[in-house]
Amino acid sequence: MKRIGVLTSGGDSPGMNAAVRAVVREAIYQEIEVYGIYHGYTGLIEGQIEKMELGSVGDIIHRGGTMLYSARCEEFKTHEGQMKGVEQLKKFGIEGLVVIGGDGSYRGAQKLTEHGFPTITLPGTIDNDIPGTDFTIGFDTALNTAIDAIDKIRDTATSHERTYIIEVMGRNAGDIALWSGLAGGAESILIPEEAYKIEEINERLLRGHERGKKHSIIVVAEGVGSGVDIAKQIENTTEFETRVTVLGHIQRGGSPTAFDRVLASRLGAKAVQLLMSGEAGKAVGIQKNSIVSHDINEVLELPHRIDNDMYQLSQELSI
Repeated sequence: MKRIGVLTSGGDSPGMNAAVRAVVREAIYQEIEVYGIYHGYTGLIEGQIEKMELGSVGDIIHRGGTMLYSARCEEFKTHEGQMKGVEQLKKFGIEGLVVIGGDGSYRGAQKLTEHGFPTITLPGTIDNDIPGTDFTIGFDTALNTAIDAIDKIRDTATSHERTYIIEVMGRNAGDIALWSGLAGGAESILIPEEAYKIEEINERLLRGHERGKKHSIIVVAEGVGSGVDIAKQIENTTEFETRVTVLGHIQRGGSPTAFDRVLASRLGAKAVQLLMSGEAGKAVGIQKNSIVSHDINEVLELPHRIDNDMYQLSQELSI
């Protein structure tokens, strides 16, 4: 393999730049030409492709977002759109592709592999919802952003003796909520993987109030529902003054943590090595601190699972 491409797709995540850097520099180290594809699959279809050099990825390892930009592409979900992408790759003489993104990006890569084009995927999403890897690129940074917000909100919750609901991102996965809630000492954590009863939350708040507790923090994953609606239910029953903070896209920005930079670097280099060895249709990840790869078809068929032991621990510690 003499020439490969790299693109980022879907929602951005801190550490994507570190992954792009690793792909580019590992490829050049292995004497392989590497081309950056801008604006995800949209840019692939439109031929927004440029050759990258060592200097192209200088001073980006510490930056959030993605220098290749990102976009969602409905056209690439069609056979015609996929074939346009393949034709562009052939036009530029690209023989293999590294795709960095979430499950939607993985499905695009799966289609390219089915069309006979070697593609390797890296898990770039803050949601940590990709099977086959313990952590996704960007999750640790988003987690620390959420924890920092929880700590600051607890200060004002203490000062005003209020209940605060903090709504975090994660789509249909509760990892950010669970990890940040446990680390932030939340009194309740609501995640889509576990059913909850508003009555139990209210009872916990009332028990705390009876023993002299003046404030509480409740972390809600966006996949559960609206934090505003939950706050209204709590106020109606307990009459506790309740405020809501929706962290939103602040969780997707910012300089990546050391963990995310190292993870992205390890995964990016592995992707290039897999393409060199003739592999295709593989999803790279990390499990038990070892870099692994799985068949992308298997990864896409597996459901996302929460750490049940961690969830149980959060329940036990929030009594």
